[in-house]
Amino acid sequence: MDKLIEVKNLVTQFKTEDGIVTAVDDVSFNINKGETIGIVGESGSGKSVTSLSIMRLIPDPPGKITGGQIIFHDEHGAVDLVALPEKKMREYRGNDIAMIFQEPMTSLNPVFTCGDQVMEAILLHQKCSKEEAAKKTLDLFEKVQLPTPERILKSYPHQLSGGQKQRVMIAMAMSCNPKLLIADEPTTALDVTVQKTILQLMLGLSKETGMSTIFITHDLGVVAEIADRVIVMYKGKIVEQGTVLQIFNNPQHPYTKGLLACRPPLGKRLSKLPVIADFMKEDADGNVVELESDMKKLIDSFIVTPEQTADRLKALEAKEPVLKVRNLNTWFPSKKNMFGKVLDHVKAVNNVSFDVYPGETLGLVGESGCGKTTLGRTILKLVAATSGSVHFEGKDLFNLSDAEMKKTREDMQIIFQDPYSSLNPRLTVGNAIMEPMQVHKVLANDAERKAKVIELLETVNLKAEHFNRYPHEFSGGQRQRICIARALALNPKFIICDESVSALDVSVQAQVLNLLIRLRKEFDFTYIFISHDLSVVKFMSDRMVVMNKGEIEEMGPADEIYNNPQRPYTQKLIDAIPKGSLEDIKARVAALNN
Repeated sequence: MDKLIEVKNLVTQFKTEDGIVTAVDDVSFNINKGETIGIVGESGSGKSVTSLSIMRLIPDPPGKITGGQIIFHDEHGAVDLVALPEKKMREYRGNDIAMIFQEPMTSLNPVFTCGDQVMEAILLHQKCSKEEAAKKTLDLFEKVQLPTPERILKSYPHQLSGGQKQRVMIAMAMSCNPKLLIADEPTTALDVTVQKTILQLMLGLSKETGMSTIFITHDLGVVAEIADRVIVMYKGKIVEQGTVLQIFNNPQHPYTKGLLACRPPLGKRLSKLPVIADFMKEDADGNVVELESDMKKLIDSFIVTPEQTADRLKALEAKEPVLKVRNLNTWFPSKKNMFGKVLDHVKAVNNVSFDVYPGETLGLVGESGCGKTTLGRTILKLVAATSGSVHFEGKDLFNLSDAEMKKTREDMQIIFQDPYSSLNPRLTVGNAIMEPMQVHKVLANDAERKAKVIELLETVNLKAEHFNRYPHEFSGGQRQRICIARALALNPKFIICDESVSALDVSVQAQVLNLLIRLRKEFDFTYIFISHDLSVVKFMSDRMVVMNKGEIEEMGPADEIYNNPQRPYTQKLIDAIPKGSLEDIKARVAALNN
């Protein structure tokens, strides 16, 4: 195959207070014309810095490409992008090489319409009039399957859903018919159903235009759906690369085995998820030492039998429910007349009823906008209900006084989706965890509370010295652990986990899910676990509630709903999960070869 790009011995470094950090360390690989390469690894592995180096978007200072070549082949011959002057590089950037970033909301300018932003890219690189650019933009919006392209042309980013914003970004990237598209985690925070349509769209566009793609992700399941070849990165280096079938069928490096194993499996129930630390560790010199070579053997050691699952469910349902939700409605006014009278509502939660048993994890699953989060917040009285009732340990929460509700809140906690925005950046993490203890007057004084906070930090696998650090000094996974420690500070009986792992690497996600399961065993917690990812909900939950448009589609034991879904909507959610099975990969490879 014809080579499009050759990356040779690439080194990218950053100056920090602690010295030079080598983010990309002697990396070499090729991309052929029309090929899709998947680059996988955890946060900090060097995936995004590699792609930004190809685009020459490394901020200098503090970063710099300090070694290697990036050879770009086109009809005019070969050129080293590293050696190009910035002015000349701009001709390639956006025109021949385009990029879709992870977070479309921060990539789109909030003060310009979506149409203007795509037109700007066309006018910059192509000789055409404004009218022609507008027509091309409309055609692109149709190509990326945006509903009502004329409306979206005049819409601002905040008026679109996450999936629609990502399609606008794809349209912008495709506007100049690039030879290489770099997609940096473009589906990480999207629903599995939206993710599936975006992946199919990108595959279709690649086939139609003959474009090459670098697809960056931490999820090997997603790579299995889209990539021809896979590059696995760890700490700035490539530890393994091969065809998608080679990597999935016979992974060689323990890090690759760990990434493959830590995704929640669909066909079996496990007591815990394998993590990368089960497969490897580093010695004093930083060399990787393999701990477990047999991936299947390790996974099989965690299997829970259907009989054990049924016995646990029977024992849970024999108890009196800790939470009873009856005919719950949460409606928001959507249309008013000139006198302020409400004419119509958005029925975010509509006539919802269910029980939760002590020690149970009840999973709430559905797409964005189905009412999961509103339901969780209504139960905790963070959002006012329109009608219905919620009883917790026999108490009618909606009839409690403020003082009674404050006391009850000690037993009911929530872990939010975004750990960064739910922690005060001006408070040290120790004080953030201590704050609810001070409000509810738990323990006699701050010295005792500090000792308790240190104990909680260690419970969630953090260290005592982290007490005086600020949230920005931690990774996403560590911040989520801090939020879990804060939720535990009041010794609650019931915790709502609202999309608490959706933005995490699959490896970190596995650690946090294992932590939540361990804490449930140790402290006999009851959870409502909210997620759009049915595979995660199935792993965590005893029973599952599937929500759609504010209503319950179906409810029952988690394994039963997955194995025998009764409703087309549930089947759609299951079909959208990236399986990453060898059978699916072989079928896709065979279809491509034919």
